[in-house]
Amino acid sequence: MLYLVGLGLHDEKDVTVRGMEAIKGSERVYLEAYTSILGVGKERLDAFYGKDIVVADRDMVEMDSDEILRDADKVDVAFLVVGDPFGATTHADLLLRADALSIPYTVIHNASVMNAVGALGLALYNYGQTVSIPFFTDSWRPDSWLERVRENMRLGLHTLCLLDIKVKEQSEENLARFVIVGRRFHALERDFAGRWAVDREKWDDVSNTVYAVRD
Repeated sequence: MLYLVGLGLHDEKDVTVRGMEAIKGSERVYLEAYTSILGVGKERLDAFYGKDIVVADRDMVEMDSDEILRDADKVDVAFLVVGDPFGATTHADLLLRADALSIPYTVIHNASVMNAVGALGLALYNYGQTVSIPFFTDSWRPDSWLERVRENMRLGLHTLCLLDIKVKEQSEENLARFVIVGRRFHALERDFAGRWAVDREKWDDVSNTVYAVRD
């Protein structure tokens, strides 16, 4: 059996009872470590779950999934995901691969940024399309996500903007989780504009209230 286990958003104790049972009963346990970062290190997870967890980077999950699925039709294997298992499309792809190999699977859900954002007081049913904002380089500053922000604002909806992370260059700045673009005008924070926004004229064309939220 392959278990896709959501870990929640904070630390090792956010796992559900069902998730904990699946982890403890698994012969191998993998931690997906590139779409998001938990607030504690692998050592804390090892100690709390009583397992020697294997960290699975992007190459392993996307190019070497056969190793993760090895013998999962005979033994239990747990694949741990920060937040909810379906927070990234690559996790759905892993299930499709398991299904193609006739490997049974179980998904154990948990809290994710998609619902925890409600803590800001903005009604979840007033959100439009979620967008992802990648890290910019000197020669690459994509702005296609602005069109979705503009469309959400035209409809009077909030926008949840997921910021890219650098998992191998962890810092408080790089682990910024998300930004919410609201529906009322507010001055854009200079720090946010300098690090994350595209050309200021393009941003001003669609900008409303911006809330920068960090863990």
